[in-house]
Amino acid sequence: MNTKRFQGTPLSVLDLAPINEGSTAAESFKNSVDLAQHVENWGFHRYWLAEHHNMPGIASSATSVIIGHIASATNHIRVGSGGIMLPNHATLVIAEQFGTLESLYPGRIDLGIGRAPGSDQATAFALRRTLHSRVEDFPLQLDELQAYFEVNPSARVRSFPGEGLNIPIWLLGSSDYSARLAAAKGLPFSFASHFAPEHTLAALKLYRDNFQPSDVLDKPYAMVGVNIFAADTEERAQWLATSQQQQFLSLRRGEPTQLKPPIDNIDEVWSPFEKAAIERSLDSRSTIIGTPDMVKEKLKSFIDETQADEVIVNSQVFHHEDRLRSYEIVADMME
Repeated sequence: MNTKRFQGTPLSVLDLAPINEGSTAAESFKNSVDLAQHVENWGFHRYWLAEHHNMPGIASSATSVIIGHIASATNHIRVGSGGIMLPNHATLVIAEQFGTLESLYPGRIDLGIGRAPGSDQATAFALRRTLHSRVEDFPLQLDELQAYFEVNPSARVRSFPGEGLNIPIWLLGSSDYSARLAAAKGLPFSFASHFAPEHTLAALKLYRDNFQPSDVLDKPYAMVGVNIFAADTEERAQWLATSQQQQFLSLRRGEPTQLKPPIDNIDEVWSPFEKAAIERSLDSRSTIIGTPDMVKEKLKSFIDETQADEVIVNSQVFHHEDRLRSYEIVADMME
């Protein structure tokens, strides 16, 4: 592994596979491959993709497929899901898919799972054909999934490939639910601070205070999400960040769009009420915008505050060259 660290902390990449306004999923996938190859060479630790549905600006709906595509185009960086929304799927199917991925790319695949639908209720129904599943069912699904990776010759249903493979399972969350479950199961935990910053510290405390050692981990391991918009000038970084702000605005209005290009004055687009709501989701602690020196200082403060074992960086930037440059600036800070 060529992993480098920022002040002792490994950094990873969350790619939401953005489809730019006027572009296509095919172009998004080309950009993802190029980004993955660059960040692998720059020393980032993981490259994760997230399951979303019915969202015209995100191309990673068939998450397992794009994970395989990225893994095939890289050499050693870990590739995984941030995450698979388990209630959308039969657990056997996920075990088989990730068993296949791990068989193709041994020692490189992560399986991060969440319990949200990754979309709206109508889309959840289209995926599941029922909305009868309950929150209480998620731990049972997790147990089923873990069982498929164990060797059990007496089981009536077994996962081939999958059985006997060591595929790290992570729990993902944006509230305290998955923090509690990850602690009880002794699993690594990834918190979505990049869109739920107000719950970050409470969820991490719950996870660490209640952690039960397991065969997987003997102590808690928390990865925390952060948005970074880094550029050579503060003005350009602020300008680049308006693409993500517009994306959050479209979601808030219930009108998801492709990722829009940056604009000069975001205040012309949103109301004061919308601005306040979006700034709560993209607050200055977990959304870092600025020059290399500014980003370095703010990222250090973020790690000091969260005591993150690892940080996963999302950079929802419209222009691919600017996106590469943002990650390159962060890479230059790593040792």
